Amino acid sequence: MQLIQKIFVFPRIIYFLLPIIILSLIFTNLASNAVEVSSIEFIGEATLPKGSIFEKTEIGGLSGITYNAKNNLYYAISDDRGQKAAARFYTLKIDLSKGVLQKGGITPVSVTALLNENGQTFSPGETDTEGIALSNKETVFISSEGDAVKLINPFIKEFSLSSGKEIVTLPIPNKFLPNKNGQKGIRNNLAFESLTITPDKKHLFTATENALIQDGVAAKPNIGSPSRILQYNLLNNQPEKEFLYQTEAVAPFLNLIGKFASGLPDLLALDNQGQFLSLERSFTGLGFAISLFQVSLEEADDIHNIDSLLAVDSKNIKPVQKKLLLDLRTLDVLLDNIEGLTLGPKLPDGQQSLILISDNNFNSLQRTQILAFKIKIETPLMRLLRRLFPNLNL
Repeated sequence: MQLIQKIFVFPRIIYFLLPIIILSLIFTNLASNAVEVSSIEFIGEATLPKGSIFEKTEIGGLSGITYNAKNNLYYAISDDRGQKAAARFYTLKIDLSKGVLQKGGITPVSVTALLNENGQTFSPGETDTEGIALSNKETVFISSEGDAVKLINPFIKEFSLSSGKEIVTLPIPNKFLPNKNGQKGIRNNLAFESLTITPDKKHLFTATENALIQDGVAAKPNIGSPSRILQYNLLNNQPEKEFLYQTEAVAPFLNLIGKFASGLPDLLALDNQGQFLSLERSFTGLGFAISLFQVSLEEADDIHNIDSLLAVDSKNIKPVQKKLLLDLRTLDVLLDNIEGLTLGPKLPDGQQSLILISDNNFNSLQRTQILAFKIKIETPLMRLLRRLFPNLNL
């Protein structure tokens, strides 16, 4: 009789433990609302003809791009410092209607000159506009790297989409501003390349392409650089947090000319919980090395109260977490100077598109190149269902 009772006790334990196991799985997968990029697939390349002229301006220097889902248009910022034409952004159509990007799939629609608070175009050399992000108010935020040599401060300003007129200027923390003795602030041409806004439109992020002078060295062959991500609260337009982003160490390849550059030219917010795509770009002496990472702020330390990373033991600082998604050198594509990225529309199969764009530096040997990808972005619930039912097609 006791043996029979023991036999029936075992299943009861299973029945008791099974809900606990299921609840543990659910809690583990849903404790964070963070999304995850589970796959990425290249779906095409297109380029604009060299020296393309549109509305009396040369299209080039396209360093950042953002997407307007309401009208299926893209806005791309030029980093022309006023040498070719006034500071400006272009409105583009990119045709992904067939689920791929074909060679003639880019169409310029309009060009918008940026106007300062007085309604005038910016003076030549006053701006080095690199990043662009769409708000929910028919405006775009645009970042400028400034000029550390000439002590021109970087900026982040909001402009009207329709008129291009400046509306708001965000305050830049003092640690980012260059000074006369060259002991602090941004490095020249290595400042605010990136710009992105979270889907809920509550937070804006930018980052330095390389370390601030007081934070560490600029990137060198086989040596990365400690960049800073800067977070703004768009409810009050104030900076509120900063995070350490360590760029990858990149080895030069047949660097016969001796030139090398590497850094973080763009970020793209995937959700409201601190998940991003990051784009790292290096010139290695023989072509470009381009990599896409998924980045998480979830366990990173807020360093906004630290003015100099060299003045503290930075080994105790938790940087953002990074996961390599794609080394673009594995693609059968001749890469150009890719500097911008944005999510595009949903493709005909329901998957999410991703667009990358290159800055041709107004160089006749380079191209304005657009690369398109299909990516799968999974929510925590989708990840849980995939793990519980691996044969389910999600």
